[in-house]
Amino acid sequence: MGYKAPLGDMQFVLQHWLGVERAWRDLPAYAEVDLALAGQVLEEAARFAGEVLAPLNSAGDRQGCRLLEGEVLTPDGFPAAYRAYVDGGWPALACAVEQGGQGLPQVLDAALLEMLYASNHAWAMYTGIAHGAYLCLKTHASEALQQRWLPGIVSGETLPTMCLTEPQAGSDVGLLRCRAEPLADGSYAVSGNKLFISGGEHDLSRDILHLVLARLPDAPAGSRGVSLLLVPKWLDDGTRNAVHCDGLEHKLGIRGSATCALRFEGARGWLVGEAHGGLAAMFVMMNSARLHVGLQGLGHAEAAWQCAREYALERRQMRAPRRPTSVPATAADPISLHPAMRRSLLELRVRTEGMRALGYWAAHWLDIAAESVEGGQRDKATKLAALLTPIIKASFTDQGFTLASKALQVFGGYGYTAEFPIEQTLRDSRIALIYEGSNEIQANDLLLRKVLGDGGEAFALLLGELQAEAASGAPFADALGETCEALGALLPEVRAFSAADDEYPYRAAGDFLSLCAMALLAFAWARSARCVMALAEDDPLRVEKLESAGFCFDYLMPDFDRHLAAVRAARAPLPFIA
Repeated sequence: MGYKAPLGDMQFVLQHWLGVERAWRDLPAYAEVDLALAGQVLEEAARFAGEVLAPLNSAGDRQGCRLLEGEVLTPDGFPAAYRAYVDGGWPALACAVEQGGQGLPQVLDAALLEMLYASNHAWAMYTGIAHGAYLCLKTHASEALQQRWLPGIVSGETLPTMCLTEPQAGSDVGLLRCRAEPLADGSYAVSGNKLFISGGEHDLSRDILHLVLARLPDAPAGSRGVSLLLVPKWLDDGTRNAVHCDGLEHKLGIRGSATCALRFEGARGWLVGEAHGGLAAMFVMMNSARLHVGLQGLGHAEAAWQCAREYALERRQMRAPRRPTSVPATAADPISLHPAMRRSLLELRVRTEGMRALGYWAAHWLDIAAESVEGGQRDKATKLAALLTPIIKASFTDQGFTLASKALQVFGGYGYTAEFPIEQTLRDSRIALIYEGSNEIQANDLLLRKVLGDGGEAFALLLGELQAEAASGAPFADALGETCEALGALLPEVRAFSAADDEYPYRAAGDFLSLCAMALLAFAWARSARCVMALAEDDPLRVEKLESAGFCFDYLMPDFDRHLAAVRAARAPLPFIA
């Protein structure tokens, strides 16, 4: 079972759902980009993902990475695939032209990332943080550091890492102990241990650029005393920096990704941004990474849907209660005809295609935030992208794992064996709920900081987008309108409950995020239904999209009511565990 990029649906989202060609004309940086060019980019990305990366996926999982005398060897074929990636110019896709990039929209980069993660998540881990590191250095690094390091990141000559976690400091960054001592030449000597560093050591690129959170000698306690330092694997004089890989984690999934324990022994580093201002710089990278991790969930959902559909159309078991008139009656029907399997397959398709529209929508808002010449539009786009990021990271990764599990169920016992790729998809997808800020942290961030923290301003903008779609009068607009009304009415209750009980928002946060995700799914399918109404009644795309929208509102949206009730039920205190 190979991976084939869903180019048709990607193009539907770009052309019809987003209307990017019209939007790009209003963004000077993208005024020359059109759907023809976007289509060429997607086709080439699909070829790379399907023909180069996908064949390495299961073999890389079986072989894993090896640590030999401090050097990491990645699975066979991974370095050659990376050279092909660099030769294709993919690292430069969404980077600015003045830094040597291609200057293409973030939404095209989102489509590329979906394909990379769907075809080979482990390999894509080595490249996944690169754009976030590029943005971090572009925003916070000195001109000298930018001139020295940005060209290598853009070209792919250098691969960056994010070194945050320590054995005693995971989500609580204030507990980290890694230290940085100033040197006479303005650089720093960085010492300490870092854990769970993806791509901390490998053989894909010669140089590795570590972005390390550490404390300066005069640092105040807690997270306010954290600085960000740039620590390369190789120094400019050709000597190896004092960064050592002490071990590789043996993991449930993404076994072809080198997850390293790193030791810094007075390694030379350079300050990025202000002293003690490391979190502000790091969060530029982390916010980019969180959207990208959400796209991992989308990639896993797409891979799971493709596997399950292909198997279900071929596997024959029993006679189905009903079948299309075009399908002759036989002693055993494809399991795709049985109601239980139809429901599972439809959920896989509908949630996956809905996530694609929403993920690309968030990336499109990032393009507007970066390139719009109208200040009010930039401000709106920035707020919406920030609000959407924790929803997408948490809900997409949750669905990536849940849908992989549903897809495995379609295979029955075969799904539990290594004979089919779905068991690897299930294993690989699980990590995305944990890293780059666990989904529980994303939920807290959404409700406490992004909704209650700004007085509901960004939430009102999002609700306004949904309400505008609900006012379109298209199919399912009324149902979306009811969802918007319920969501809008809930916020004053949440404020009141939070004012009366300061732990309440932490108890309600998970269901509140899921509630928002369900409202966004309804929005995605109401808009999809409206977009296809201009097509001929017998057009297969129109028929399928309307069927999918109907399934969403009939079978999936009852989850909205369940999460709505759970947000209110969270007023009850939680007992402590003895």
